[in-house]
Amino acid sequence: MFYIFHGDDSHAQQETVAKLIGKMGDPAMLDLNTTKLESNVSFSQLQQAASAIPFLANVRLVIVRDLLSNKLEKSYQKQLLEYLPTVPETTRLLFLESKALKANNPLVKLAENEKSGYVKQFSKPQGAALERWIKQKVEGENGRISNQATHMLAANIGSQMEILSREIEKLLLYCNGEEIQSEQVKLLSPYAAEASIFDLVDALGNRNSKKASQLLQEKFREGADPFYLFSMFIRQFRLLIQVKELADDGKRPPAISQELKMHSFVAGKLYQQCQGFSLPQLEQIYRHLLSIDVDVKTGKNDMVTALNLLVASLTVAA
Repeated sequence: MFYIFHGDDSHAQQETVAKLIGKMGDPAMLDLNTTKLESNVSFSQLQQAASAIPFLANVRLVIVRDLLSNKLEKSYQKQLLEYLPTVPETTRLLFLESKALKANNPLVKLAENEKSGYVKQFSKPQGAALERWIKQKVEGENGRISNQATHMLAANIGSQMEILSREIEKLLLYCNGEEIQSEQVKLLSPYAAEASIFDLVDALGNRNSKKASQLLQEKFREGADPFYLFSMFIRQFRLLIQVKELADDGKRPPAISQELKMHSFVAGKLYQQCQGFSLPQLEQIYRHLLSIDVDVKTGKNDMVTALNLLVASLTVAA
């Protein structure tokens, strides 16, 4: 058999490979019969590895990374097209590609049509598909999750599948059979802190000093680390500057989401928020944040006081 696994969802790809390897017999013997090759492998080296007879085992495993997504010479591609259908029955040849291959790629077409071939594309889910993935992941582990908690995870972590899987595992252990709610996400996931920062920046953009101050004090009462909150401020205003520049160029949220490779919900929120600031104001705020960083690190100010003064200064009507 030869397999072509391609696409940007490396997490799902690795899970599939692990399941496949798990069916190949004794792990210790399989390890002795495994060869890993990189994209610079020559055809003769690949052929030699794939054609070797397994030693004291039923299967030989050959894994080749990012070979097919490189621009193969026509002669190399021709050799592969001729050789792959003849791969020994005792060999499992895996091509793992971190980029998606075109549907009309001759090697993809071969894997689709050849009895001994198999091809699968792994693409990171986005938007509604990502929320469905979260639900399915939780249910697959015999858990339950509310729609609000699902949306919060999708919005704040996005398609970082490995991180998302770890956060789900942590939530399932904590909830121990109970339905995962947004409160547990806020409590256990550092990424959910961004949701509070969104609300706080909304208040800053609207020059709502009372609400902004209340939200900041609420974070302090919850025990949030002031330095972590500050890092979220820096990240948020850096993103706002990027979105504002694109918005001023006439870009809408869908195009901004694609260009900055961020979740569509996040792009939409940032697009709304940047309307409350001019680009010079955002740049001035960012410079102010950098000066706070210097003052705190040199002992001229403490972070809690600096954050309170920052919120107060930003809500003064422009």
